[in-house]
Formats: sequence, structure tokens, C-alpha cells
Amino acid sequence: MVEIKINYEGELQCVNTHGPSKSTCVTDAPVDNNGRGLSFSPTDLLATALGSCMATIMGIVADRKDIDLKGMMITVGKHMSDDMPRRIARIDVRIEMPLSEDHPQRKILESSALSCPVHQSIHPDIEVPIEWCWKSKEYSS
Repeated sequence: MVEIKINYEGELQCVNTHGPSKSTCVTDAPVDNNGRGLSFSPTDLLATALGSCMATIMGIVADRKDIDLKGMMITVGKHMSDDMPRRIARIDVRIEMPLSEDHPQRKILESSALSCPVHQSIHPDIEVPIEWCWKSKEYSS
């Protein structure tokens, strides 16, 4: 278990402390939900967690197979629902790979991204379209 302490600072802002490392990050409510939007919102962190988890799991697989993923870029776009309750409705994911589309380990890298713990934990009502962009071709899944 990892313990994370959240200290509410007022004005819809929290300082979140990671127990093992003591590193912190600040969250702030978004402007469209009564906040100032001065930092990541909690729902921004969920979308960020998805992209960074996908990158990390692909990195683990790539290291095992001696594949260099340096320069891989993942962009996530979080979309909130228009209806109530307020929730994340969709997270668009764009993965720009520094490898050619015919790389022999392409399928393994793609499946590793989909097997990341955050992706596996996202509620099925949240759409997660993924666009893969290889050096010489783009396609969506």
C-alpha cells in the first residue's frame, strides 16, 4: 500500500504528498467547476495517470526487449460530461512512437499500453479512443 496525504489548503486547492518519496503536487478546481484552474484538477490527474501509466508499461516492455522508446510522446485530452453527475466522459489518447509502423514488436508494445493498470481500472462508460502515430503512418484503434 502507498499512502498519499491530501491537505486541503482552502480556495478549492489541495497539496498532495506521496508518502514514500515525500514529493508533492498541487491540485486546483478547474475554472468550469468554481475553481481558479491554477494547477492540475483531480480529473486532470486521472487522464495524466492514464498516459504516464501507458508510457511506463511500454517502457518496461521496451527495456526487456532492448527497444529505445526515447522520444515517445503521449498526449491525452480529457472531456467532461455535459450532464449530471459531473464525470469524465472520454479521454482521447494520442501515442507518437519513435519507431516505424513495421517494427517487429509493434503489437507487443500496443498490447502493453492497453494492459496498464490505470487503463484496466477505468470504468467502461468512459470512452478511451487511442490514436497510434508511428514514424511513417498514423492509424486509430
